Amino acid sequence: MAELLHELIFNTAQRLPEREALIYQQSRLTYRELSTQVAKAAGVLLGAGLAKSERVAVYLEKRIETITAMFGTSAAGGVFVPVNPVLKAEQVAYILTDCNVRILVTSADRLKALAEALRDCRDLHTILVVGKPCGLPEFPGVSLLHWDDAAEVSLPHRTINSDMAAILYTSGSTGKPKGVVLSHLNMVSGAYSVAQYLGNRPDDRILSVLPLSFDYGLSQLTTAFHVGASVVLINYLLPGDIVKAVAKEHITGLAAVPPLWIQLAQLEWPADARLRYFTNSGGAMPVSTLEQLRARLPGASPYLMYGLTEAFRSTYLPPEEVDRRPDSIGKAIPNAQILVVREDGSLCAPGEPGELVHRGVLVSLGYWNDHEKTSERFKPSPNQENGLTLPEMAVWSGDTVRMDEEGFLYFISRSDEMIKTSGYRVSPTEVEEVIYSTKLVGEAAAIGVPHPVLGQTIIVVATARQGMLLDIDVLLAECKLRLPGYMVPGEIKLYAGNLPRNPNGKIDRKYLLNEILSG
Repeated sequence: MAELLHELIFNTAQRLPEREALIYQQSRLTYRELSTQVAKAAGVLLGAGLAKSERVAVYLEKRIETITAMFGTSAAGGVFVPVNPVLKAEQVAYILTDCNVRILVTSADRLKALAEALRDCRDLHTILVVGKPCGLPEFPGVSLLHWDDAAEVSLPHRTINSDMAAILYTSGSTGKPKGVVLSHLNMVSGAYSVAQYLGNRPDDRILSVLPLSFDYGLSQLTTAFHVGASVVLINYLLPGDIVKAVAKEHITGLAAVPPLWIQLAQLEWPADARLRYFTNSGGAMPVSTLEQLRARLPGASPYLMYGLTEAFRSTYLPPEEVDRRPDSIGKAIPNAQILVVREDGSLCAPGEPGELVHRGVLVSLGYWNDHEKTSERFKPSPNQENGLTLPEMAVWSGDTVRMDEEGFLYFISRSDEMIKTSGYRVSPTEVEEVIYSTKLVGEAAAIGVPHPVLGQTIIVVATARQGMLLDIDVLLAECKLRLPGYMVPGEIKLYAGNLPRNPNGKIDRKYLLNEILSG
């Protein structure tokens, strides 16, 4: 069994060397070929001077090099940081600076777009360029190397399974995104657990639709590589592209978030689709959508799941329970325990709302370089044995759930102010900071409002700067330039006077939300 993340590929290459591992457009790699390319990528990174546990950012769309760079970083003894390809230059630069990235792997076109923002990334010493490196900008003190031509070193750093493997960035309820630090043990254990309850096997063909910077998307790779299944990478433009790929590549496993499932449920699916299962996470799937999907895909078993990046995956609802409790997020996944606790840490009675707490091997190593937020979210397990002198750390999710008499969990609410839109967790403060940077507003508050397709849509309530008029069209255009699509407000409302405050002097978001909902 694999102990380290990259061993998921290497071990399968020994068992099933000619099994098809990775498909992207016209490229089709066997496990033997993929393992060779991952080993080469590790050598390239070591040749570029990667030290143990240093961070390697991968800012690419889904393609073969994206996979080999991430798993090659693991094999070299480094820590990979997958950066969502829809992020804009300032957001990419923030991530690179926050976790002291030393090596960046990206394409020529993306590098040109990053040029100005990267000049403030002082820890960066090497940029590895994938594809044709034509007309690239210069970066003083930074080596610019071509991915295919870089020199290789074959001696990796020694790594054990409690070492860091990856940092995944997720928005927080306030401020900038937080880097969740995952160990090899976290990620390998997650692969084992998910593959177990999904019943993954070597003849599965999994379509990689979700971003690889999203733990849910990355899971499609790790579970497949563990069992020797095939992964098909897709950068789709329209939902119909996914349906076509499912048919063309004989896909058996598909994962998506609710807004995408809503779109897919409205499309015609081929009668001979071979989907064995489909999974949902990142928010509750509407019951009507689930019914449509089951009607269109009668041979596919639905798995409804709940997860948080800080502990990868927490619960799943077995397909045989869907008809009985379609609104449930299920029970704990294998090798995890989910508790529902009161504010004092005592366990809730059946039916009593409380905070979801996750304990077990999937609990991550905390937030990168953020002691305060780590101490808020990662706290001692509430049911620790009295004789243990060292505390076992659990993730306190901040989400309110209840558990029924049979142990099935039901999501109630998110206790913080996160906005859940298009499957992403968006920090209101992150949107507001961009709006403030335009210098077009006096005050601004980003609010998540229920939306039938997106889950929530972002509405910004803003005031004009003193002595100025606020041009909403200009402000919205600036948002489209500075924010990825899923973070662009659906509407900007002008507010007369100062924004309302609560007793603590903070902007009263609940009051604003009620005003928006009341029309």
